[in-house]
Amino acid sequence: MKLLKQITVAAAMAMGLSAFSGSTFAAGDKILIGEINSYKTLPANLEPYKKGWLLAQEQVNAKGGVLGKQLETIFRDDNANAGDAVRIAEELISREQVDILTGVTLSHVGLAVTDFAKQRKRFFLASGPLSDKVVWDNGNRYTYRLRAGTHALSASVAPAAAALKKKRWALIYPNYEYGQAAVASFKSELKRLQPDVEFVAEQAPPFGRLDAGPAVQALEDAKPDAIFNVLFGPDLTKFAREGKTRGLFEGREVVSLLTGEPEYLDPLRGDAPENWIVTGYPYKTIDTPEHRAFIEAYQKKYDDYPRLNSVIGYSTVMALAAGIEKAGSTDTEALIKAFKGLEFNTPFGPTYFRELDNQSMMGIYVGRLAVENRKGAMPTGEYIPGEKLQPSDDYVKSLRKAD
Repeated sequence: MKLLKQITVAAAMAMGLSAFSGSTFAAGDKILIGEINSYKTLPANLEPYKKGWLLAQEQVNAKGGVLGKQLETIFRDDNANAGDAVRIAEELISREQVDILTGVTLSHVGLAVTDFAKQRKRFFLASGPLSDKVVWDNGNRYTYRLRAGTHALSASVAPAAAALKKKRWALIYPNYEYGQAAVASFKSELKRLQPDVEFVAEQAPPFGRLDAGPAVQALEDAKPDAIFNVLFGPDLTKFAREGKTRGLFEGREVVSLLTGEPEYLDPLRGDAPENWIVTGYPYKTIDTPEHRAFIEAYQKKYDDYPRLNSVIGYSTVMALAAGIEKAGSTDTEALIKAFKGLEFNTPFGPTYFRELDNQSMMGIYVGRLAVENRKGAMPTGEYIPGEKLQPSDDYVKSLRKAD
């Protein structure tokens, strides 16, 4: 923590001109990080992610690096394919001889690399996969996760959903691990808070292949009082526009995961829905010392505002720097020990990895959407720390059997 608190903003430098980032150092003078992600499939998410990553790496290196060595990263694209990700992870270890593996956004890819880390006995910091299986059902001693998962996301909005006192709910979600898990958690949490709730319709299109017209009509035909949405990316854009055109949202409350993130609001522009309860990133109104320093540095370097994935990329590097410093090396067993309870800094403030399941306690912002200057926005939000969003320790222990 002491090292990270001393990190200050360095002069702006050019973004990676090749697969590598930062300067090239003689062998033994650098710590090489292998980062795997779906850059081509999710550019709206991962371009900001990489910018946040490079900003943090620049700041760490400007203060002398970690253990007297500079951080350097090899970025690789997994093509949103689990098999490709595992092959790339093996190449990074065997051919590139990286010291640490990290990254991943899509849940099915995250699960594959989690298993790879276990099989190869290599430390892996998962930055963004949302499936809780990464740290619970399929969790192992080699894998840690930075971003909050599906249970925490659903738990963060469930109290607001229950406060609406709507009985009949419809659900729409992508039909793969993330969507299925998020809906299961939301149902469980809402039932706990509002036992008489009914779930009257579900639409579960394949990820990236939403046929918006029929899906919206099916939800309308069910006559729900409220809707829980888990769609994101292009599917969210189609759903929001088609639902608005057909009047699906008129007189109905909508609770939606991720929709308050600029990555997903920006493509909607003036078609962004208003007044939805969402998780997201109200970057304009977070007034803390940590966030003010982050946003000032980010805007100075990129002449742009950060997205939530900018925060995720930045925080992943900060966690790695803190963990390597504490471990005193990049040895896998030393890192596993160091990351247990590790404290590190993020733009949302200090947080830590809990020892029970290797999950970061980085929190979530919840608020309502608005349209400002013909553009979707999450004007404000309540920050809910990760500690308040977790199930019981006994429940987690019952799932986590790999250790």
